[in-house]
Amino acid sequence: MDTQSIDNCADTVREHVDEGLAADLARIEQLRVGRRRAIALFGSAGGSALLFGCGGNEGAASTAATTVSTSTATVTATATATATATATATATSGTCTAPSSETNGPYPADGTNTSSGLTSNALTATGVVRSDIRSSFVGSSTTTAAGVTMTFTITVVDVNNGCTPLAGYALYIWCCDKDGNYSLYNLPNESYLRGVQVTDANGQATFTLVVPGCYNGRYPHIHFEVFSSLANATNGNFARLISQFAIPNAVCAAVYATSDYATSLRNYNNGNNSTSSDNIFSDTTSAQLAVMTPTMTGSVSAGYTAATTIGIAT
Repeated sequence: MDTQSIDNCADTVREHVDEGLAADLARIEQLRVGRRRAIALFGSAGGSALLFGCGGNEGAASTAATTVSTSTATVTATATATATATATATATSGTCTAPSSETNGPYPADGTNTSSGLTSNALTATGVVRSDIRSSFVGSSTTTAAGVTMTFTITVVDVNNGCTPLAGYALYIWCCDKDGNYSLYNLPNESYLRGVQVTDANGQATFTLVVPGCYNGRYPHIHFEVFSSLANATNGNFARLISQFAIPNAVCAAVYATSDYATSLRNYNNGNNSTSSDNIFSDTTSAQLAVMTPTMTGSVSAGYTAATTIGIAT
């Protein structure tokens, strides 16, 4: 995709940013078809498709395999952020799989969209690097998002080097609240349920959030972006991977049965309760969907613990 195409894509989102989630979702589906055609053209030419995410674009899974190397790789943090196109291969090696590349949504607040709230780039806001992301941190609000607690550990590994842990990588995650609303979007004065963590020596980063709600048009999910270092985590264009996690169906059913999630229960039962019919998850492979759906244990009263391991094609 050339620079002009990316600009046009970003302009499409900016022009319609105030029409709400329903309009955004419809526009995403229209743009989705064009992106798939572009991917098909790259594939027929025998090349690797370089996929770029923008606010309203639908991510598509690449089917190019990545070979696992037995050589030793060293992760080096880059001091200066550089926008580097990365092939989003469906990489599977033994116990690690690379998720499919997906859209960062109508408003990721990662510097790739115009502002619908207090900031257009939460990545550069003071306080964004935090483990507990339940409270707002931009502006004067300190509101804490209500809902069932979820402690989520994400392990990042190198699919090109025997699934070795990738230390020093930065993860940015964000999701809607229990009613299906996003901070810095249709809740413009809130900034909760957004945050960044850096992976430790085991390639792990842990977040505390709430089980996200459900809104019409999408299966319940969590957005995420992976950067090669915290220094590079300043704009979504620098991400090595942009994708989404699906909340297990059993957890959705249990959590949404509570009175706090009444709005989400209505939306969930309104045709949004299956990954197979979701416009993001429906075309992922079974291996991809497995790592994009964290394993979750716990209960509504005690909260849930979630974990998954995702591969990055370095």
